[in-house]
Amino acid sequence: MTDMTGKIVLGPNQYGKAENRVVRIYRDTDRHEIRDLNVSTSLRGDFEPAHVTGDQGTVLPTDSQKQTVYAYAKTHGQGSIEDYGLALARHFAGDFAPVHSARVEIEEYAWERVVAQGRPHDHTWTRTGPEVRITAITVQGKGSQRREWVIGGVRDLVILKSTGSEFAGFLTDPFTVLEPTQDRVMATSLVARWRFATAPADWDAAYDGIRAVLVERFAVLRSKALQQTLFDMGRAALEAYPCLAEIRLSAPNKHHFSYDLGRFGIDNAGEVFHAADRPYGLIQASVLREDAPDAGIAWDAV
Repeated sequence: MTDMTGKIVLGPNQYGKAENRVVRIYRDTDRHEIRDLNVSTSLRGDFEPAHVTGDQGTVLPTDSQKQTVYAYAKTHGQGSIEDYGLALARHFAGDFAPVHSARVEIEEYAWERVVAQGRPHDHTWTRTGPEVRITAITVQGKGSQRREWVIGGVRDLVILKSTGSEFAGFLTDPFTVLEPTQDRVMATSLVARWRFATAPADWDAAYDGIRAVLVERFAVLRSKALQQTLFDMGRAALEAYPCLAEIRLSAPNKHHFSYDLGRFGIDNAGEVFHAADRPYGLIQASVLREDAPDAGIAWDAV
């Protein structure tokens, strides 16, 4: 090997304000509504002077980004998280000359109304979860040259089926001790992210519908492997929603091992399990249309 002597230059870079915790209460009527968000902004552009010489002349402070996030929660926060994220990203990418593209990532935490005196309370909720709705908005360019990408999704969607899953016929080697099974518990904490080719008529309705399709396919498919389940879930979502270009799924295999009760003289016919914490299999797949539009920088998080 020879020593490297090429010029040292600045590579890809970005900066922003991460994890702005925004809670928006809607008080238009006596029955209040709530949206609970975690918003991160990131800008890319002509920021080499800031890195190389410390010149901040092209840098919009991250504090200014934070203030915009909260201001837009009031002025542009009436719709979905996708609408809100698009408004923010369009502002940052379109209104500041040094900014070439802006990315806004949002997590939404769900709340449900408390039932008090036999009916849903107008202004009290309990937090639900652990699943979190997510979106990532990227806007590049200005004016007629502007391009936009919207990714929706869900994180930490914990789902389990007690039967209807098998795993057999796999490759073996001298270290293989796993026994084939025709009936097992299958569980995961799913992360699914889907890229829109076109905007749906209703972002919130699209989220609810895509999530429902994914969960239903997990439930009804007689699965030979988690890989097969993920592909079938992704295919079903794309078939049901022509506005989608692709979907990416990440699923840790939350193993449930039948606990040995025979040593105590107790029969365990698939009823008592040890839920293993780690290690775990991690299955990841993408499902896309062959004619999907170019993803551009939609997936560029870092």
